[in-house]
Amino acid sequence: MERHDWTDGHVDRWLPVLPSLDPDVESVVTRASRLTRHLRRVKERYLTDFEFQRHEFDTLHALAGRRGRATPSELAADLDLAPASVTARLDALARRGFVRRLPSDTDRRRVDLELTETGHAAWLDAMQTLGHEEQRLLDALDPDERRTLADLLRRVMLAAEQPPAEPGRSRQPI
Repeated sequence: MERHDWTDGHVDRWLPVLPSLDPDVESVVTRASRLTRHLRRVKERYLTDFEFQRHEFDTLHALAGRRGRATPSELAADLDLAPASVTARLDALARRGFVRRLPSDTDRRRVDLELTETGHAAWLDAMQTLGHEEQRLLDALDPDERRTLADLLRRVMLAAEQPPAEPGRSRQPI
């Protein structure tokens, strides 16, 4: 017997209201949205346990992704923020001993940021806890299914990363 989730009921409720609704599209979009909300709630709860605000964790995560060293402008670009917004974050993280400012190796006028051992350990602890929930969810699939899902989502994201067609115009391949 096939199991049903919340989205199945949602689609069943909407089909009579919108007969042209594609149930597969609605199911995928609704499940993706609900999964994103679930992971965001879990992340917020776990980050509170680690005494992180989300923006602090995101900043440490971006810095860790650059092997622990970056310029403020690189972090601002990674976080899609104005450089001034990153400065306030970095000040708070430096006060907590998670990052330090160092003179640039290549430009005396520039300052680089470095993840401290304390910052790296705090980030890693939070990452491992968050990763457990992601793994728990994706353990519902076997490795081949996870690879297929990753490949399918890549195709969807490649489409999402393209500019949308103007309403009323069909997209023509380039």
